[in-house]
Amino acid sequence: YQRRVRAPLLTYHDIAMSMKSINRFLYGPTPEEKVRAWQQKLRTEQRQLDKEIRQLDAATNKARATLKQLAAKGDVKSARILAKEVVRSNKQKDRLHVSKARLGSIGVQLQNQMAMVKVTGSLQKSTEIMKLSNSLVKLPQISAVMREMSMEMTKAGIMEEMMDETLEGLDDDEELEEEADEEVEKVLFQLTDGKLGQAGKVGGELPSMEDAEEEDEQDREMERMRQQLQAHLSG
Repeated sequence: YQRRVRAPLLTYHDIAMSMKSINRFLYGPTPEEKVRAWQQKLRTEQRQLDKEIRQLDAATNKARATLKQLAAKGDVKSARILAKEVVRSNKQKDRLHVSKARLGSIGVQLQNQMAMVKVTGSLQKSTEIMKLSNSLVKLPQISAVMREMSMEMTKAGIMEEMMDETLEGLDDDEELEEEADEEVEKVLFQLTDGKLGQAGKVGGELPSMEDAEEEDEQDREMERMRQQLQAHLSG
């Protein structure tokens, strides 16, 4: 005589979870899972931008201190070069803050998509997400992630396929350089308490460099600060 062992009865929850696993295998992640994954990526990129901003702030503050030293010694040429980098770093910081805000806006739009999924059962096309994503793929720090997310959202039906020229990052360094030239005089004036900044008015008002070795050391320090800022700007 052999006693039969009855298999445990499957609950509704067990059946639902099994069906969910099968559907995920056949059709991929659910709309809700896709949205949560995108939101996680957005939060990660926001933290990365925060880190970039802090590093840029630290480098800029050091450069400002060096710039004042150069101005006090009458090294107008080096002061102007470093002041231009300070201007560029300020503009880059503004871009990072704007980009972080745009990432947050995409997150809000995705949260709205979650609400719509409960009603319609699918993700809806969003021109707002597409517009924000188009602007973010141009920022080198997050370009790769945003391109990947854009392709995923296109497959999910949230966005239309972006044109090649849209995906290519637009290099506005030339425009930034022109704006920096216009503002460099003002920056020098502010940072040096009026000692520098007015073209043609520098000269006898500032002491000249007398020690060649000190000048070389100052040049090396200025170049180091400039390269440090450039590294953050191109990161």
